[in-house]
Amino acid sequence: MRTFKGRVIAPGSVKAEALVSHGGLNTLASFQKALQFGDKTATCGDQNNPDLYGKQMLGKALCLPMTIGSTTGGLVLYCACAMKRQPACMLFSKPIDSLAAAGAILADVWLDDVSMPVVDSLGDEFLDYVKDGMTITVTDDGEVIVE
Repeated sequence: MRTFKGRVIAPGSVKAEALVSHGGLNTLASFQKALQFGDKTATCGDQNNPDLYGKQMLGKALCLPMTIGSTTGGLVLYCACAMKRQPACMLFSKPIDSLAAAGAILADVWLDDVSMPVVDSLGDEFLDYVKDGMTITVTDDGEVIVE
C-alpha cells in the first residue's frame, strides 16, 4: 500500500478499481461511443491509446498523466458526467489542463447527483506504482491510497 498527495480539482471521496494509462487521454476519442452511440459502460474508443482501448471506463479510477486533444475536452467530461458514464474519479500524475479541469469543475457544480473526484499533480511515482486492478481510495483532501 502506498499513499500519494495531490491537488484537489473536483472534491469528493471514492473507492474504485484502477484503470491505468501511461499515455495522455484523448477525451473525445475515448468517450465518443459513450456519448454518441449509447455505450453505457463507457468503453474507451481511442485506438491510439493501447492501455485503455476497448476497456470499460465507467466506475473506474482513471489514472493517467494528462489529457490530450482538442478544445472539446472539458465539454466531453461534463457530458459524460451528465449522462452518468463517467469514471469514478480521474487521477493525474501531472497538472490537469484548464479545459479538462473546467469540465470536471462544472460537472461538480452544476450536476447535483453526480460525483467524479479529480486530483492532479500526484507525481510520476504515482503512475510508476499503480497498476490496473489495484484498489484506489480518494479522500476529500486529495490523498490517494493505492492498494
